Amino acid sequence: MKRIYAIFLLPLLFLNSFNAQEVLPKGLTAEEKLLLPNYKFSAEKRTPPPGLPVRTATQWEEVEYLVLAWTTQYQNIQRQIVQAAVKECKVLIATTNENSVKNYLTSNGVDLTNVRFINAATNSIWIRDYAANTVYTNDVGDRALVDWIYNRPRPLDNVLSTKHAEYVGVPLYVTDTSPNDLVNTGGNFMSDGMGNAFASKLILDENKAGNSYGVSTKTEAQVDKILKDYMGISSYRKMNVLPYDEIHHIDMHMKLLDEETLLVSQYPDGVADGPYIKQNIDYIRNTFKTPFGNDYDIKWIPAPASTTGAYPNTGGSYRTYTNAVIINKTILVPTYRPEVDVTALNIYKQSMPGYKVIGIDVDNAGEDLISLSGAIHCITHTIGVADPLLINHSKIKAVNNADVPVEAQIKHNSGIEQAKVFWRESGTSSFQEAIMTGSSENKWITNLSLPPGSKKIEYYIWAKAKSGKMITRPIVAPDGYWSFDAHLLSVEDTGSKSIEGPFPNPASNKVYFNLKNISGDVNISIHNILGQKLSEQKNVAGNGAITLDLNPKWSGVLLISFEGKFGKVIKKLIKKSDLN
Repeated sequence: MKRIYAIFLLPLLFLNSFNAQEVLPKGLTAEEKLLLPNYKFSAEKRTPPPGLPVRTATQWEEVEYLVLAWTTQYQNIQRQIVQAAVKECKVLIATTNENSVKNYLTSNGVDLTNVRFINAATNSIWIRDYAANTVYTNDVGDRALVDWIYNRPRPLDNVLSTKHAEYVGVPLYVTDTSPNDLVNTGGNFMSDGMGNAFASKLILDENKAGNSYGVSTKTEAQVDKILKDYMGISSYRKMNVLPYDEIHHIDMHMKLLDEETLLVSQYPDGVADGPYIKQNIDYIRNTFKTPFGNDYDIKWIPAPASTTGAYPNTGGSYRTYTNAVIINKTILVPTYRPEVDVTALNIYKQSMPGYKVIGIDVDNAGEDLISLSGAIHCITHTIGVADPLLINHSKIKAVNNADVPVEAQIKHNSGIEQAKVFWRESGTSSFQEAIMTGSSENKWITNLSLPPGSKKIEYYIWAKAKSGKMITRPIVAPDGYWSFDAHLLSVEDTGSKSIEGPFPNPASNKVYFNLKNISGDVNISIHNILGQKLSEQKNVAGNGAITLDLNPKWSGVLLISFEGKFGKVIKKLIKKSDLN
């Protein structure tokens, strides 16, 4: 994604004079290619990994800062990003022309209340690749930043993370010294916040023997250890590079929407990287589980062609909708033209209900950003909040039982005071509350008791830390929430599907029933056709086979009623008059 940067007006050995950013050809320029053999990517000063276990923040967590590297070439796109982001967080802009940027923003109606500036020059706009990533000690402890060696000879870009760390006042850990001298880029890294991360095998190519950066040779196991030590990544999932993606950054074709959902670019059959993307996704699905042990939910989103129908394999740009950024309750999505954007934006809205989804054109004649192999995610980065209140949860997809267990892992550095599940039947206006109970390993659990006949349930989780901080998950709740299908049956359906029997029918002295998927005690009564109660058994254990004795004096049609949390079910039995 690194395609805009300063023209290097300097001798090869000194690298100390940089002019303003300028649009240059794709890939490394001739000057940069000459620099590579003698350019020093590693450092003299060792930066050891954090002493405590760390967790890498994920993109849907709380954000304190959105960070940008300002450039006049794409200031209209950046202005739209700032205009949306200031409603969600602070925006930290690196520039040497603060007053000029302020004047441009204010003249275009941008509120500067949440805008901050760092007096720093940069070589390029592609801050996702060279800015540092947020980590926390012990999951929700002290905040820090982790920075890798940037894979371009652009020293101003490579040191911007130092300025970010100084501004925010947090430690900076840098993988710039052997044996931890790791070359990596943010566009080729995606974490779920629970110790799992995704990348293309570019990470292996750039650190193997004979690499172009002069860093120490590393095996895959050694690369994995660096990510484990510095970022808490215990499972680093690497996919084959794609033939038509020149930069091999996964954010150009996939995005994690939550711990278990992958949004993936989809091409027409056999077009461009379509078959190779599918192979990679099949590899992920067949090899790895989500952090909760489930299969990944894959949501496909069309990758648009150019106006002439060109795709990357026929000279078209690598147009993508996955190259989006989540900023608390807002998602900024790259867009191209209305006739193709509507479907993509609707997929985001359906996948992440309640979020404000804003499209930003990256394919217009004045600012054709996408032609340089990058979009919105590429030119933004984030710094997480200082005290995250973390909720991890495996979304409920469907149930066929009235008692629905809900479990979440909830953490804050002050501890958790209270947690609840808010839920309602779809179509109703008010949420009911279910108190969660804390257990070991920061797990909080509760049961939802759904009414008979429920079809669809909407819910979210709320937590309050002992410090007083509160948060919901999804973060947009109650405007947005999760939903699941409740295959709770009507009385008639329950009788045919959840309570099997009677066996036999007609029956003489005994009759059998099988209670499936019914929890809790059941009250059973028998009436004749006139409504007279003939017998009653209370608190019979459900969820299994039961036998009922039939009085020899009874005959004709009997109505056998089952009552419990599931409601009331009535089954008909023909009682033989003989006493076989």
